Amino acid sequence: MLFTEGCIICGKELIYSEDTNKVKCLFCGAEQEGNVQCPDGHFICDTCHQSSAFEVIENYCNQTDEKDPGKIAQHLMNHPSVHMHGPEHHFLVPACLLTAYYNQTNKPALKPGKISTARNRASAVLGGFCGSHGNCGAAVGTGIFISIITANTPLGEKEWQLSNKMTAIALLHIADAGGPRCCKRDSYIAIQVAVDYLKKHFEVELPLSPITCLHSDRNKQCKKSECNYFSKSA
Repeated sequence: MLFTEGCIICGKELIYSEDTNKVKCLFCGAEQEGNVQCPDGHFICDTCHQSSAFEVIENYCNQTDEKDPGKIAQHLMNHPSVHMHGPEHHFLVPACLLTAYYNQTNKPALKPGKISTARNRASAVLGGFCGSHGNCGAAVGTGIFISIITANTPLGEKEWQLSNKMTAIALLHIADAGGPRCCKRDSYIAIQVAVDYLKKHFEVELPLSPITCLHSDRNKQCKKSECNYFSKSA
């Protein structure tokens, strides 16, 4: 849930003081002096406030050491540039998975190059892809993820199979959830399915906490109790 008044993360009234304090941006990790603060310590720097969703996703994923892709996704979805629906989710899914994967396998130095590659590939997956092409971009994002960690190419053998099966399995799960589309729900499904797939085929286990959607009030087509992530109390 995003708030239009007070802190955009939690909605609490901001505290203004004459003295400045050192604050750290939730998304890029940059520290600066400021005299406005959320009671819970939330702070977003001006650069991140003004950045595009793709920039915010890439910058945050490069600097975080979080290993739970669901937590990474939910954190990023709280940024104002990540809309309720939109093609930024096609990048968000592989970026969260790559971040968690390389943090978990103790190879964080590889993240910048891999995440940059994912951004370039996801940029080719247009908005509304699920409706116009019958292929949800969140599912494509899981294929991008597997393709990158296996260094797959069109001439790959086992890597080619693994990448295409990943997309197919994610797409089936998303399709079974039924329309209309919900970019938040479909991203959650894609991430959960990819975590299971990674454990089964690569023996890499990522932590994944239960996901509760905090964006139902932003979605006019929300299926409410028909969605596994819906919570009346959220």
